Amino acid sequence: MTSPDPGAISVATVNVNGVRAALRKGMEDWLAGCGADVVCLQEVRAPREVTEAAFPDWHIAQDVCQIAGRAGVALLSRLPLEDVTIGLPGHEETGRLSHTGRWVEATVARDGVSRRIVSVYVHSGEAGTPKMDDKYEFLDLMTTRMDELAADGGRTVVAGDINIAHTTSDIRNWRGNLKSAGFLPEERAYLDRWLASGWVDVHRALAGDCDGPYTWWSQRGQAFDNDTGWRLDYQIATPGMASNVRTARVDRAPAWEARWSDHAPLVVEYGR
Repeated sequence: MTSPDPGAISVATVNVNGVRAALRKGMEDWLAGCGADVVCLQEVRAPREVTEAAFPDWHIAQDVCQIAGRAGVALLSRLPLEDVTIGLPGHEETGRLSHTGRWVEATVARDGVSRRIVSVYVHSGEAGTPKMDDKYEFLDLMTTRMDELAADGGRTVVAGDINIAHTTSDIRNWRGNLKSAGFLPEERAYLDRWLASGWVDVHRALAGDCDGPYTWWSQRGQAFDNDTGWRLDYQIATPGMASNVRTARVDRAPAWEARWSDHAPLVVEYGR
């Protein structure tokens, strides 16, 4: 199922929390009905051959983590993938294994309109530990790459699990998380910088000034039932891409037991 309008494209992003587990729990039904032309996956946690076998009708680009069962991002596309880049440019110079399996980008074209699409999985981090250093190093490299992608003035969207709630509207219990990774001022400042440089948080732009809609809920307690969530999943687009946004939605499961991931997909339609 693709958009009936020439040149339009629908992009979905979701952290699947392990693609094999997600498929066992019902991801396939969502994928068949979501209408996306391109799906950005995070935390695939599987080798390329597993992804290819699971999605035989899709074009696939994938960055597999060198640590088995960890991280991993992929692009599934109904359209051919061109000029594929696997891995965040610059990470290879650091020699840090923790940066693998977190960035893949490619170009898709429809009716003469080309778009660059990135699937990204930013580290979760842990305040005051080396894990936080990894996260900031990755965010620095990501910022450099986003500057490069924006410089050509084309249509680009960076989609994925950023693992940062940008403002108090993006986390229900913000007062209790002021010192928690994912809501630290230093992390939120990266989103401030990206948006100040011209990138657009398209989900927030359409939703307006409101709480949520959230995309992640803890598996503990009644977080999902009470909608005590975080908005961690984004589609951040260049002005040329964002100016054509039509709709954005979060495919939140109707009930806790119907979930196939602890994240919900974010689906955005971009017009010509």
